[in-house]
Amino acid sequence: MEIISGLKTEKKSFKYFGNGVEFAIIFFKNILLTVLSLGLYYPWAKVEILKYHYQSTELDDSRFSFHGTGKEVFKGFIKIYLIFILLYGTLIYGLQSGEQITTIITVAIFYLFFIFIIPFAIHGAARYRSSRSSWRGIHFKYLGNRMELFWKFITGMILTILTFGIYGAWFQIEIRKYILSHLRFGNLSFDFKGKGETLFWINLKFIFLFYLTLGIYSFWYIKNLWGFYADNTEITQDGKKVNFKLNMKPGDVFELMIVNFLLIIVTLGIATPWVTIRTFNFIFRFLEIDEGLNTNTIQQTSYDNYDDASGEDFLDFLDLDLL
Repeated sequence: MEIISGLKTEKKSFKYFGNGVEFAIIFFKNILLTVLSLGLYYPWAKVEILKYHYQSTELDDSRFSFHGTGKEVFKGFIKIYLIFILLYGTLIYGLQSGEQITTIITVAIFYLFFIFIIPFAIHGAARYRSSRSSWRGIHFKYLGNRMELFWKFITGMILTILTFGIYGAWFQIEIRKYILSHLRFGNLSFDFKGKGETLFWINLKFIFLFYLTLGIYSFWYIKNLWGFYADNTEITQDGKKVNFKLNMKPGDVFELMIVNFLLIIVTLGIATPWVTIRTFNFIFRFLEIDEGLNTNTIQQTSYDNYDDASGEDFLDFLDLDLL
C-alpha cells in the first residue's frame, strides 16, 4: 500500500550544501562589521549565519529555513546587556563599599542571578529558535513550561553540587529530555530516551582512558558521546516511533579533528569558516533517520509566533549551547 500511495518511509538522509568560500565571505564580513560597529552588528551577523546553515541543509529535497531577524535578536541583545550593566554596577558598588554585609549581599545577588536565569534563558531560547525554524513551511514549536523547567534545573543543580558533580550526567539528561519531549514539528513529537548512567559511564571511561592512551581515546569518546545523543533522540508520528542514527566510526572523528586542528594552526585561524563547513558536512554525512518516517504526511498543527530572542542572547553571552 505504501508503494501504491507513493508514501516515502525509507531511511532519511540529510544533505549539507555549505561552501567554504561562500561562508568565508559571510564570516569575515560579519567580523569586520561587528568590530566597526563596536559589537552592535552582532545580532544581524548571527541571523545571517543561521540562515546560511539552515538554507544549506536539505531533507527529502527540501531545505530548512530560519525566519528570525536581526531586529528581534538586537532587542534581546540590548535587554540582556542592560541587565548585565546593572548587575556588574551593583557588584562593583558592593565590592567598593567597604562593608562586609553589603559585599556579601551583592556578590550573592550577582551569582544567584546567573544560576536562576539560566533555566529561563534555556526556555526562551528553545521557544524562539523553534518558532523561527521551518521545513516545507512547517514550523517547529516548543511547549515547555518555564516554571517546570526552572524547578527541574534548580533541583538538578543542587543534587549535582551535593554529589560533588556525580549527578551531573543525570542532570544533563533531565534537561535534554524535558526540552525534546516538549518539542513539536507539525504533527510530529520528539523525545530523548538516553539514561544518566549511560552518559556517566561514557564520561568516566574518558577520564580514565584519556591519560592511559595519551589522548588517543578522545576520538572514541566523541564518537560514543555524539552517537549517544543522536541514537537516543526519538520521533513519534501517528503513534510510531523512529530514531535518529549517527553512523560514524572513531577513524572518521580522527580525520575530522586532526585536519580541522591543522587547518586552524597552519592558517592562524583564517581557515575557521572552512573548518565550520567541514564539521557540518561531517555531521550530516553520517546523520540519518531510521525507516518509518513519512515526510509527506507531516502537517502544521499550530504556530507559535514568538519573537523574543532574549533567552538565545543570554546563552550566547555565557557561551552556552541550547542542547
